[in-house]
Amino acid sequence: MYHEAGLGLLSSSTLLFLLLVRFAMADVEKEVESAEAEKEPEVEEEEEEEEEEEQEEITGGLLPQDLSKLKIEELSPLTPEVISRQATINVGTIGHVAHGKSTVVKALSGVMTVRFKNELERNITIKLGYANAKIYKRINPPDEKPGHYRAFGSSSFLDDKKRVILPLGKPGDTKCKYEVKTGPGSLDKSASEGEWELLRHVSFVDCPGHDILMATMLNGAAVMDAALLLIAGNESCPQPQTAEHLAAVEIMKLQNIIILQNKIDLVKESAALQQYDDIKAFIEGTVAEKSPIIPISAQLRYNIDVVAEYMAKCIPIPSRDFTSDPRMIIIRSFDVNKPGEEVEDLKGGVAGGSILCGVLKKHAEIEIRPGIVKKDQEGKVTCRPILSRIVSLFAEHNELEFAVPGGLIGVGTKIDPTLSRADRLVGQVLGEKGKLPEIFSDLEINYFLLRRLLGVKTEGDKKAGKVEKLTKGEILMVNVGSTSTGGNVRAVKADLAKIELTVPVCTQVGEKIALSRRVDKHWRLIGWGQINRGRRIEPESTM
Repeated sequence: MYHEAGLGLLSSSTLLFLLLVRFAMADVEKEVESAEAEKEPEVEEEEEEEEEEEQEEITGGLLPQDLSKLKIEELSPLTPEVISRQATINVGTIGHVAHGKSTVVKALSGVMTVRFKNELERNITIKLGYANAKIYKRINPPDEKPGHYRAFGSSSFLDDKKRVILPLGKPGDTKCKYEVKTGPGSLDKSASEGEWELLRHVSFVDCPGHDILMATMLNGAAVMDAALLLIAGNESCPQPQTAEHLAAVEIMKLQNIIILQNKIDLVKESAALQQYDDIKAFIEGTVAEKSPIIPISAQLRYNIDVVAEYMAKCIPIPSRDFTSDPRMIIIRSFDVNKPGEEVEDLKGGVAGGSILCGVLKKHAEIEIRPGIVKKDQEGKVTCRPILSRIVSLFAEHNELEFAVPGGLIGVGTKIDPTLSRADRLVGQVLGEKGKLPEIFSDLEINYFLLRRLLGVKTEGDKKAGKVEKLTKGEILMVNVGSTSTGGNVRAVKADLAKIELTVPVCTQVGEKIALSRRVDKHWRLIGWGQINRGRRIEPESTM
């Protein structure tokens, strides 16, 4: 384009000459474009041929599942068609806020669990995060050098030559053999070579570390088989929620804990060694007393391969019940429909959680309890279970025909999506129709209180406050499975208590529950209990 101010200074003959030159150049550009367009198909054909050649080199993939050939009594967490598609171990990340829990999950799985707008704005985890990863060991050449254990995404698989294939782009797309990265602890070309073996398929439950989100952390602890306790190397140990989270997993009888001393790149060696001694003193006498302590930098991926190695060696395969009636705890629920979706394209609600026992199958009739809860003017509570059918099963991006106890899965249903949006089904229990535990509105429990209050900052050398006994009429927060509900203490005698629940729960006698008390406007963990009996609610019949 010519500048308007300059046109008035040019003679008419000069202006005419410049315009002719411009038109001539435009004609030349058109000829060049048409010539390139004629050549493009040949280039595309060459690219397609190269892709086909590369595609032919990749054989194998996620092992298929066939419901017609399913033999439940022969299933185990290491059955090839199970571990290929679905995580079978739940590992929680616990610890104080901003100690690097989500960053560790990202380093191991490649998935960023902080997804929601308010989480991204504050750079903290608010809702439970989730991500899957597969842990591989190099078996040929057989060596014990650093890097012989690696963690890759859930969509990775072994080809017929036992090479790790990392699909790029859409799930199932195998146009690229390896996802080659650079930087400490990441996959490089040399690590792509050799033969590998799939040892574990892990599902991470990324818990928030902020003190006001303790209820969310307790919900996540309900499905954990093991935990990674994050402790920042550039802060003193223990921080308030470090102690509170460790007490919570101890209450849940979690035995398998790996301690990660994170942000080691930010401190000198002497400071790191001093904090190591502080950590040893902190965990003495706790369930984590004999846990390994691994120095890492999650941001730089330093020692992440060592974390994968310890997860494979130190976290045993949990024993699972495949033959009982299926029962799944719901910890997330969604409406996957976008605004403006056509009516014929609408999908039912999706429930996310972990199966405690049994096997869920595609197309099975299911029930969700307690379901829709109502309270009349007289205060009488009624529950109407939600009935539906499973239309899809997913473990991250991997589609399933059946799902077993273990890692987190998504269950697509025909439920009205308004019932599942924004985590409205959290705390409910999903299972086969008519085979779920009973619904309780009151609980009678044996309880045990902690000696001191955890998660509270102390002034000077003043110790944390002592936990007072339960009193009649006080309000507690009760965590039953993944349900967080209010509880009114109706009666107390010795180590027995009767608690009236604000919201009824689907549970069974013998289940453990967590008790929290309101202290300084925050809920603080004070103890745990075990259900002896309770007042049952008969669910309304559904048409």
